[in-house]
Amino acid sequence: MTPTPAPRELIARACRVLTARGLADGVLGHISLRIDENTLLVRCRGPQERGLASTTAADVHWVDLDGAPAAVGELADGYTVPNELPLHTELLRRRPEVNAVLHAHPSNVVAADLAGLGVRPILGSFDIPGAHLAAGGVPVYAKAVLVRSRTLATEVCEAMGDRPVVVMRGHGLTSVADIVERAVLQAVSVDTISRFSLQVASAGGTLVDIAEEDWADLPDLGGSFNVATSWRHELARLHDCGC
Repeated sequence: MTPTPAPRELIARACRVLTARGLADGVLGHISLRIDENTLLVRCRGPQERGLASTTAADVHWVDLDGAPAAVGELADGYTVPNELPLHTELLRRRPEVNAVLHAHPSNVVAADLAGLGVRPILGSFDIPGAHLAAGGVPVYAKAVLVRSRTLATEVCEAMGDRPVVVMRGHGLTSVADIVERAVLQAVSVDTISRFSLQVASAGGTLVDIAEEDWADLPDLGGSFNVATSWRHELARLHDCGC
């Protein structure tokens, strides 16, 4: 199945959302989308690299799980797959429910982890999907390494387990989901929680998890709101800032 232009543009916009949200700076970060059992689309790098903030559909290429072009013309003009492609491909190999993989370097997440502040359910109605994500646990991969081999990628997968997000110590985070939009929004939620955690700690406060009795009034509002509406907002923010 040859991918249409639409998923390439989705990945490009998602990369720009990451930058607009402050989760990816400069050229660091990438997003992929499963096309079939053996191939994926992934944000690549070329000789005219302008960074994630300027990602276009032309920067997104169709490759196999070994990083080879999946069709004539892919990885042309000097494009190369990310060094950490194994992080994407190993997750896609191991988790059939996952179609989208995001890797980014949000400074709030890195700083909060290094400060010993885990991703905890401290925010309630401020971000209900984020609260539930945090309550389920966000594990940490403790090596601050470049994940450029299947061996290291396997370690990340094992640290992540069946969770949607893993924090990578001194590095960033990886978020997985059934769709690109959800993977991005999960990363935004984890970054938001980390930012508030740092603010509370720097003010001399103590992080307090949501009270058990409050969970009954923190309902799942459904994908049409949690994802569709939120994603329209992210795209509108891109438009408004000319990104």
